[in-house]
Amino acid sequence: MAVVGFAGAFTIVLSGLVGVGASPAQAASGLTVLCLTQAVVAIVLGLRFRMPISVAWSTPGAALLATAGPVDGGYAAALGAFLVCGALIVLAGLSRTLGRAIAAIPVPLASAMLAGVLLPLCLAPATAAAELPAQALPVIAVWLVLMRFARRYAVPGALVATALAVLLDPGSGAAIEGDLAPTLVWTTPAFDPGTIVGIGVPLFLVTMASQNIPGMGVLASFGYRPPLRPILTGTGLGTIVGAPLGGHAINLAAITAALGAGPEADPDPERRWIATVSAGGVYVVLGVGAALATALITAVPMLLVQTVAGLALVTALAGALATALADERHRDAAVVTLVTCASGITALGVSAAFWGLLAGLAVLGLQRVGDGGR
Repeated sequence: MAVVGFAGAFTIVLSGLVGVGASPAQAASGLTVLCLTQAVVAIVLGLRFRMPISVAWSTPGAALLATAGPVDGGYAAALGAFLVCGALIVLAGLSRTLGRAIAAIPVPLASAMLAGVLLPLCLAPATAAAELPAQALPVIAVWLVLMRFARRYAVPGALVATALAVLLDPGSGAAIEGDLAPTLVWTTPAFDPGTIVGIGVPLFLVTMASQNIPGMGVLASFGYRPPLRPILTGTGLGTIVGAPLGGHAINLAAITAALGAGPEADPDPERRWIATVSAGGVYVVLGVGAALATALITAVPMLLVQTVAGLALVTALAGALATALADERHRDAAVVTLVTCASGITALGVSAAFWGLLAGLAVLGLQRVGDGGR
């Protein structure tokens, strides 16, 4: 479970951190601390409640960072936004009012915001196919074949194909550089109002709407109903602790949660918590190897890294689009949210994700006024 979660999304995390200004060493530190904090929180929650509570980094949040563009105030300001995101997650766990407000955001708009965040990154494979055909086309071909015959291994297979494509291309000039030993790099966070609104708030919203709330739904589908408050406070505190070291956000797992909560983990539902606690231990080991993973990825052209990240997010994009457009009553507002988020605009120092959600809510509000407030 941990290996699947790590291999399927660590390129997205690295793309996101580099996108907001992290150096290779800082990106490696962020990947390491994410592995460690989610491991600790998963182990504590699993032992405390004896339930398969899987914790992961915020993959949609990392995609948001990868498409956010240059951050006012640089990398330190991005870390300040991560801290604010963690504080908001804790507050959501402690405050029923804030929790209700997040839950009140219409699901189609939340899904449209996620789709708008994912869309630019999912366009990378098409761009790479045109600009780097000798390297990108084999990667895409491997992903397509594995998606058909061995879906679980599609993203890891694309990673292997990427490495081979670069190594076999004499003109790539790829070379592994940097310290391969695990290191944690402290950067004192800075607090820029525009970055907090443009990065911190959307990071919080997309993490809550796309990870924590669906994650609780996955657990409920298998008969588990853990209390939400300790999960939010635990993951929020983990985010706060990891932020100065580069961790953007950890949360309740949604996609990999089914691996730990389902019968594949253990036929006995009372013993499935052991799988998630064990996965926490595996994440510690993976965190130790994060510097090596970062060095391998930074040796590859960034467009190829974004290609693998985009391929990894295609399924998530499809699900978000299906949910966003399913309800005809919300469709116009959802499309406005999606296109605004995908536009990549920055206004008043605030990124497109925030303006997209705001625009969708405004359209929805106008529709309801026209319908007599229904």
